Amino acid sequence: MAFTPQDQQACRSLLSRRWERPHRIFLADAVAGDFEGTPVAVLGPMLGAPQAVLVMEKAIALGVRRVIAYGWCGSLQPAVAVGDVVLPTKAFSEEGTSAHYPLQGPARPSPALLHALRRALAQSQLTLHEGSVWSTDAPYRETEAKVLAYQDRGVLGVEMEMAALLTVAAFRGIEFAGVLVVSDDLSHLRWRHGFKDPGFIRTRKRLPQRILQALSS
Repeated sequence: MAFTPQDQQACRSLLSRRWERPHRIFLADAVAGDFEGTPVAVLGPMLGAPQAVLVMEKAIALGVRRVIAYGWCGSLQPAVAVGDVVLPTKAFSEEGTSAHYPLQGPARPSPALLHALRRALAQSQLTLHEGSVWSTDAPYRETEAKVLAYQDRGVLGVEMEMAALLTVAAFRGIEFAGVLVVSDDLSHLRWRHGFKDPGFIRTRKRLPQRILQALSS
């Protein structure tokens, strides 16, 4: 699952024997093909927890059992720089979708997929962080008080989808992990975007192949 059109296209371009025309899952395109002999579907784009969960639920109904979601996040910690990679190990939910999927305990990523991602990224020369993220439906309400509160809890970044996707994957019993590239910085309580930063651009070029390698391993 790739959240932006550009990242979805970058993942699609690595598939062999892919469909010439994408199918549609709600507002997202679905393109299936092979990567190093493994059948893979690339789904996207999507924005926010409700849309991402709509696509995930449909994919699960169609037989998907292993998912890696690839998106962006804003840094909440000074040590997490634009262009770095975050592997979420849990997510704090401030979105409205997760509550509809009751769980007995906190939602966590698949240990096997997380290990596969670590291994695929080990030789990438990218800076990697593992830890919690904050998922919100209201990106214009990332207030100073909230940023400081989540900083104090050691939360690495803020984004919109991971809490819901982790929860749905656990509820449905499928393997799931997320990969986030740091696109902007809130850690000093002033928003600094990095969408044109060379490190951010370089990381986005390197990640698709590594993600598909982890998914097919």
